[in-house]
Amino acid sequence: MTLLDAVVVGSGPNGLAAAVTLARAGLGVHVLEAQPTIGGGARTVAIPELAGDMLFDLCSAVHPMAWASPFFRAFDLSAHGVELVGPEIAYAQPLDGDRAGLAFRDLARTADRLGPDGAAWRDLFGPLSADWRAVTALAMGDKRTLRGMLEGMPHESASNAGLVAESGRVSLPKRRSRAGNLVRAVRPGLRFGAALLEQGGTRWDRRFLTDEAKALFTGVAAHNITPLPSLAGAGTALLLAALAHADGGWAIPVGGSQAIINAMVRDLEAHGGTVEAGRRVESWSDLPPARAVLFDTTPSTLLRIAGERVGPVRRAALRRFKHGNAAAKVDFVLSGPVPWRVADVGRASTVHVGGTRAEMVIAEDTVAHGLHADRPVVLVSDPTVADPSRLRGSKRPLWAYAHVPAGSTQDVTEAVTRQIERFAPGFRDVVVGSRCIPAAQMERHNQNYPGGDISSGAATMWQMVARPTLAPDPYQVAEGVYLCSASTPPGPGVHGMGGWHAARRALLREFDVRHTPGLAPG
Repeated sequence: MTLLDAVVVGSGPNGLAAAVTLARAGLGVHVLEAQPTIGGGARTVAIPELAGDMLFDLCSAVHPMAWASPFFRAFDLSAHGVELVGPEIAYAQPLDGDRAGLAFRDLARTADRLGPDGAAWRDLFGPLSADWRAVTALAMGDKRTLRGMLEGMPHESASNAGLVAESGRVSLPKRRSRAGNLVRAVRPGLRFGAALLEQGGTRWDRRFLTDEAKALFTGVAAHNITPLPSLAGAGTALLLAALAHADGGWAIPVGGSQAIINAMVRDLEAHGGTVEAGRRVESWSDLPPARAVLFDTTPSTLLRIAGERVGPVRRAALRRFKHGNAAAKVDFVLSGPVPWRVADVGRASTVHVGGTRAEMVIAEDTVAHGLHADRPVVLVSDPTVADPSRLRGSKRPLWAYAHVPAGSTQDVTEAVTRQIERFAPGFRDVVVGSRCIPAAQMERHNQNYPGGDISSGAATMWQMVARPTLAPDPYQVAEGVYLCSASTPPGPGVHGMGGWHAARRALLREFDVRHTPGLAPG
């Protein structure tokens, strides 16, 4: 059997980022995917029994990192035919009493709508959104080395410093040298650190006065599915909210998340790589011979397949890796738009449905104690807000998930419906059909989501830094064996950075390739 240069197990965004990087270096790369379709958590699928050929995003649906991460900025999705559309309102938080917090892409407009909290919001997010390239690069680093934290720093020329967004369409700028990365990182790094300490602890209630501003921040922090306040939740909220006010906003790919995956697969194949779906790997003997194997999987899956090749100390450390609480998915088919009581909520690409800050804190704490919240935190997205091509006549998909305890078997359709109906009276009347994937079944669709943990590991501050272990290199676990999934830095999200970091280490150590290949088309 021919010896391959590299095999990648798993075809999520990180696995494909690793494969693309290796293939562009001239290596022979083969990707293996257990599922019948490619893409991991970024797949878009039809559910024929529910809605014929209507397309639903299986997990990730809204993608601020698809235009902002250093990997995708270099790869340039727009040049690969992927159209990212950022709605005028990035996210919204409906409240009782005909109120809502609205995060416009325009920071000034957001501040105006927040009234007495407008100045505080502008003070917090103005500097971060202005320095979004540096903030993103620091957040997307390897969490170990200075080089790894700086190599994603901005390369844009001064004349092309921002993304061009016409009618919400995002195009990417050109690159220039990395000179001055450290200097450019210091100020935004200090700002981010100060904001993290403020919003990640008991002081988080001091900045904002209104329910709207407090809830608007908390809804983003709740993405981590952890008790709040927390440093990890604050870090997520600061990064994502800053990007909401940056050029690309919270973008939706036209056609669904699968458009990102398809672009990466096309590039991989154009550079000689191959992809094989429906190929489950249970042991090392199931792998074709290769000089390097990269796992876009959880640590437990890697250990099941390659554990004998991992030293005992590292193996024991990987076994201590903890998974977090979960999400249960609900896909709806609607006969019309969600009838939000505050109409502007329906213009957002993402709606955080959980009520006030206090209500969301109670809900997340309840989940952390292994119980189902009466009023769970629910994330909702209507892709047709940005992409009308997803409509089928008058019918549209609605993407939603609720935070639940790990391993929950509960069908949360009624709980999600009740929460949405609370802020959108008449929602039940526009529901044509629905399908729930309980948390315990999420793993059937993606092995990286054990028990419904869509972050592929508890998103605590410790595990965001020491991910998957405290080893100096979080990616190489044995000679020729690498972990490149969301279980490695920088953690969950469709950004490709875990794969990019791991592939560059493999290039150097296994193939003595000292220069990272370019990712730009052509």
